[in-house]
Formats: sequence, C-alpha cells, structure tokens
Amino acid sequence: MKHIGDVLPKPGKSAGDETRDELPGAPSLEGSEACPICGGLGYISYDVPPGHPLFGRAIPCACQTERQAAEFRQRIQAAGPLRALVDKRFENFLPDGRGLPPDHARSLRRAYERAKAFAEDPQGWLVLRGGTGCGKTHLAAAIAHRLLERGVAALFIPVPDLLDELRAAFHPEAEVSYEERFWQLREAPVLILDDLGAQQSTPWAQEKLFQLLDWRYNARLPTVITTNLSLEAFEPRLRSRLQDARLVEIVHILAPDFRRGGPTAGPDLNLLPLLQEMTFETFRERPELSPRERDNLREAIRMARAYAEHPHGWLVLFGRYGAGKTHLAAAIANAVAARGTPVLFVAVPDLLDWLRAAFHPRSDAPYDRRFDEAKLVPFLVLDDLGLESATPWAREKLYQLLNFRYLAKLPTVITTAIPLDQLEKLDPRIASRLSDETRVTVITLEIPPYRTPLPRPESRRRG
Repeated sequence: MKHIGDVLPKPGKSAGDETRDELPGAPSLEGSEACPICGGLGYISYDVPPGHPLFGRAIPCACQTERQAAEFRQRIQAAGPLRALVDKRFENFLPDGRGLPPDHARSLRRAYERAKAFAEDPQGWLVLRGGTGCGKTHLAAAIAHRLLERGVAALFIPVPDLLDELRAAFHPEAEVSYEERFWQLREAPVLILDDLGAQQSTPWAQEKLFQLLDWRYNARLPTVITTNLSLEAFEPRLRSRLQDARLVEIVHILAPDFRRGGPTAGPDLNLLPLLQEMTFETFRERPELSPRERDNLREAIRMARAYAEHPHGWLVLFGRYGAGKTHLAAAIANAVAARGTPVLFVAVPDLLDWLRAAFHPRSDAPYDRRFDEAKLVPFLVLDDLGLESATPWAREKLYQLLNFRYLAKLPTVITTAIPLDQLEKLDPRIASRLSDETRVTVITLEIPPYRTPLPRPESRRRG
C-alpha cells in the first residue's frame, strides 16, 4: 500500500483528467524559492482555452499534497465515529473470547487475524459478518486506527451516519455539498463501513449505497464492511458484488455478544458444540452388518464426505432411529464449521420450542429475529424432522423456513425417519421441496440401528 501522500485523491481532479505535463500552458518548474511550481501560492492554474475542463480552475500544487494529507488524517481521527472508538485497538481485543465453544473461538481468532492482515496490506474487500456485540466494530475500528498510524487515509463511518450526512448535504446551508461528500466517500483510499444493513432501507438509501459500493467495486478500492445480515438479505445487485470471491473475503464470527459477559446469550440452541466428537474419523465400522448393508454404509459415508467438501444444495439423511443419521450430519457440520462457516445444528423439536418462546412477554428477542437466525444462517442442520404430531402452526413455520432456504439455495442438511411417501401425506408442500432431485440429494441408510441386537430384524419399521 502506498503512503497517503501518494494515494490521497487531489481535489478538482478525476481519473480522466489530463496530467500536468500533457496540458498546454502548464507552469514551468522554475520559479520562486518557496516552490518552483506555484511560487509559494499553494495553487496553480493552467493557460487553457475556454471550454477546457481546467479553464478557470485553481488546482492545489503538488507541494500541498503532504500538508493536505496530514490535515485529512487529523480530520478523520477527530471525527465523531472514530473518536468514540479510540480505545478499540488490536492490542486490547480478545481474539479467543471468553469461555467460547471451540468453533466460536476459531471463528473469532480467524476474524482477528484477517483484520490484522488487512491493516498491514489493505487489498480487496473484507466483510466481517456476525451477531450484535461479537466484535465486528472493534476489529473495523482497529483496522482504521492501524492504517491511520501508518499514514494511510482510512475513512471509518457507520452506514446510518453516512446516509444522514448525504441527506444533510442537500441543505442549502450545508458546509460540504452532496457531490463533494459523495466524492470523498467514493475515492477514499480505504473505506470502512460499519453496520451495513442497520440503515432504514428506503429505495433512496439502497440506491446511494449501491452507487458507492459499485464504484469502489469496479475501481477495486480497499473496503471493509461489517454487517449482521446474511448475504441473502441484501438486494440482488449488491449481493452479486459481495459474492465475488476474486475481490471479497467474507469472515463469519460465531462469537456471542461480548457485552453480555457470558459465552452464550439465552438458551443454547446450537447443538454442534456438544457434538464435537462426531466426525467422519469417529464413525466406527460395523462388522455385524451384511455385505449389502456394509456397502450401503460406505456409500453413505462417501456421499456425506463429498457434500461436506462442497456443500451445495440440500442433503437429506433418511433411515431408522439409531442408524447413524445424526452422527453423519454432525460430521458434515463439524467439517464445514472448521473452515469458518457459521453452522446451526438444531433438533427440530427444540427449534419449534425456541420459536414459540419468542412470543413470551419476557423473551430476550422478538420472534422475527429468532426466525431470521435460523432462516439466514449460512449452513443449517435440521435434525430429526418429524411431522406426525406437529400442529398446523409448527408445520407452517417449518414450511416457511424450508421454503426460504430452498428458494435462496442455502446449504441445508435434514435428518428424518419419515419415508417420503408418508411425508407426502403429512405435508405435501415440504415433501415437494425434499423430492426435488435438482437441488436435493437423498442418502438412505438401509441398516439396522446401532443398538439393535443380533439377529437383525427384517422389518423396515422405524425404531
């Protein structure tokens, strides 16, 4: 990354302007002892004919570049958002959290390391995604402080404040015009946008944010974004930019709110921390199986491993209770989580109870927020899908959840002991989603339960 004096955009010039040496009538480099270019005035003008883009314009001299850069850094550091975060540094960040489950601690450590690397060499885009209070803003502010200390102009601003500033710039008495303020944001050597998605999502706000980010995307300008939203929550044009892996790195933070003082917020819905020992390596052989059953189990493990390596679409694990569906699902989830992807592993009855509890007057989170946590998580495992005794409300919620993830093409693993023909009778809408062979892979475990003693029963009845 260049020094700020080399990269700070010069007022009044754009990427399409001619260079000084290419202009007719450019001032000579010979002149005053104060400055051979401007004679100590600080500005220069060019002898160009009317109609030329630089006609009648005063252009800051090159001798002013470092002074302007220093003033710009001071303005950034004195600005409200970053001044309020003066204590948010890498030195006082807790990269391993406090008492976190292993997958949460790994995700937090990875975010810390990626943020430090970006601060040393700001290239491309870095998106920090996670829940409220997980440390995203701390890391973003730490990046800004480190860059400013190194002389790189990093502009830190929360997205709601950015939009307020742009709206205020339309006022006739505004000190800075809308065009100038938008240009500063657009051309900032490093732009750090905190809490993207917290703004009021009006059509005007969406359009301004897209114009800003689309410009920086096309110009490949270093940008940091923090958000608590899934990519699917952004409007399609912006989502397509954020999904460009050639420019954008998305780092998911699983850690809970630091300010709550504990490892989890409310009841721990995610079962994955309790299933850390369920991996492909610990999936034991079963010598008591027949040759056909052993072949079936080996093929199921092979398909599950392949899905864990490239989790696209849905995977449905069907079989009797105790046949190993949950172990395979946990092995997939642990492999995906080890690569830094947020995973929610939840038993369907627990999920429904958790959603119902949101309607209680003392619930710590509204229903919509809880439902979105399950709906938008990058990787979801629904263990023990059963609809035999489900109420109409439960079936509707499950359909809404599955339908959203189906349409959004979000990776999802489902375990169930209900045959598809029986599921069709219980809820045709859910059955139609699970039977789509273009998006859903079904693994059928045609083996007896682990706990079934020999001789093996021939019945296909669920245990």
